[in-house]
Amino acid sequence: MKIKKYLPIIGIGLFIYILIKVGISQIFEEVTQANLFFLLVAMFFVFATLITGTLKWFVIAHKQKIKIPFWEAFRINLICFFYGFITPSKVGHIMRAGYLKKYNNQHLGKGVSNYVLDKIMDLFSLVFLAIVFSFVFRNLISRNYLYYALGGLALLISLLIIFRKEDRSRSILKIFYKLIPKKRRDKVKHEFHLFYKDMPKKRYFILFLLFHVINWVVIYTVTFFVGISLGINIPFVYFLAILPIATLIGQIPITISGLGIREATMIKLFGLLGISAAKIFSMSIITLFLAGIIPAIIGSFLSFKKR
Repeated sequence: MKIKKYLPIIGIGLFIYILIKVGISQIFEEVTQANLFFLLVAMFFVFATLITGTLKWFVIAHKQKIKIPFWEAFRINLICFFYGFITPSKVGHIMRAGYLKKYNNQHLGKGVSNYVLDKIMDLFSLVFLAIVFSFVFRNLISRNYLYYALGGLALLISLLIIFRKEDRSRSILKIFYKLIPKKRRDKVKHEFHLFYKDMPKKRYFILFLLFHVINWVVIYTVTFFVGISLGINIPFVYFLAILPIATLIGQIPITISGLGIREATMIKLFGLLGISAAKIFSMSIITLFLAGIIPAIIGSFLSFKKR
């Protein structure tokens, strides 16, 4: 079997290793002593993340002239949240393209385009947050971190500029077109054209960035209140500095939903502030349950209902 089939196990193995090393009994004690009031506040923001998580790609869809009602988009977002939760790098969100076919004359092109733009803006906004709040750790980490972040941002901007235009993309990707079976080339060519049909104008990308940044801030607010419930009393700005880095590293496709490598990164960075590994790991577990497992379960029921 190919090695890629085993990649998700790496993150799960790392998660179990950290769990055992930190101490199951110690983590259990931290979780059971969490302040219920702040967990309820965190749950409120979990619902808010579902709204902002829908809104960020709904705005892109609107500019693509995909006429979908918001609450239908919200339902689709919950379903795709389930698929994203159980797949490496959350690539399961691409299932959204299939649900959007109904609003695109049964074609996938615009739906795939919506997913790709949403994914790029997700990464773009993460790098943006990492750069903006990197000054928090300017005395604790190497300057190379900032250079890497700026390099990543420059790469994303370059890719966006290059592949935003259909003609440029066609000239770059034409070598792969020849690898497609002849009987499917016409369909692929048509879907490729639809991918670029009604591509949003450049001026709207600032708006997209704003919605994606807001979404990440709301997501990290959930973790912030979970942290307060466990007695982690540090300013919110530290969460905005650490969590984007952990999220970016969690995009590496060697685990499911960043499990394992995200926790290892958080323990390392929050540890610089003197916070114990048990509290950090407990915070991650509770956040995973509230903001990950619960919405994924709801999405799975909606998915089965939708067949």
